[in-house]
Amino acid sequence: MLFTNLGALALSAAIVEAFKDTSPFFLFSTSELLTSSPDLISASRLSEIVIPELTKCTSETYIIVSQPGVGAADYENKRSAPHLRKRLLGDDKSIRSSLVVKDVLGWLDVDDLSGAVQNGCGAAHLRVDASTGQFTILDDSRPQVITVDFPAPPAGVGRSQKLVENDAFLSSMLDLLSPKTRYTVIYTTSPPTTSHPSEQAEPEEYEMDSLFQAPVHLELKRDMSHQKRASDANITLPNGPLFERYQYLTPGLFMGLLVSFILVSILYVGISGVASLQVSYAAFDKEMGPAAQKKQSQ
Repeated sequence: MLFTNLGALALSAAIVEAFKDTSPFFLFSTSELLTSSPDLISASRLSEIVIPELTKCTSETYIIVSQPGVGAADYENKRSAPHLRKRLLGDDKSIRSSLVVKDVLGWLDVDDLSGAVQNGCGAAHLRVDASTGQFTILDDSRPQVITVDFPAPPAGVGRSQKLVENDAFLSSMLDLLSPKTRYTVIYTTSPPTTSHPSEQAEPEEYEMDSLFQAPVHLELKRDMSHQKRASDANITLPNGPLFERYQYLTPGLFMGLLVSFILVSILYVGISGVASLQVSYAAFDKEMGPAAQKKQSQ
């Protein structure tokens, strides 16, 4: 028994240690992409799945995001990335396909993804440094690849705030696109313990009075001259399988149903037992004949 417990503890420690070097991956698109992956996958294997879908050139704009220094726990809070959550959970009806991988082991190279789209689709490339807060979206008839480099969030109180600012920056970029432009967003991350040459030093923490009252100030610029819009195709937007987008049976609801079933079973047995009692009405009648008087005289 002792060796069994020690073996279980060692296995649990190994699993926790392995998950420390993982980070999430997100992808959503207004085009149909056949994207599916397990919750735990290596970066090389994920790249083999994603790149063939990107090189189908179903979108006109590809935004590849690099967010270092984060883990899956940073995105469990609903307030850390509200715009990203909205598009991944299907609240944005323009999104037709999405992919969420909770744990990616290794670093997914942004330059490889960008190079694959440039070579496969003949796309123009634009690199955006989110720390400056300025960018220009190219108005070109060719597809375009926009690489966005976010700084790593600081540890401590300002961590969630920095993720909110990065999320707002990405949402602003998407809002500047034409409503008819088909786009795909590839959101790559790396864990805090991973060092990468493209990672930049953490900027000073930006003070804000209230996270949800004061707006996030971003200086955004766009060249509106010679804008070309894509044709609008009459395509029905699928909502996707309901059981993949929503959780209908939570642990609390399951426990409540189980306890209710047990209580109803006990109540049924009790009522059945009471109903099975058979007592004749004559048992409660008082004897008034000669036999009863004889018994009383004795």
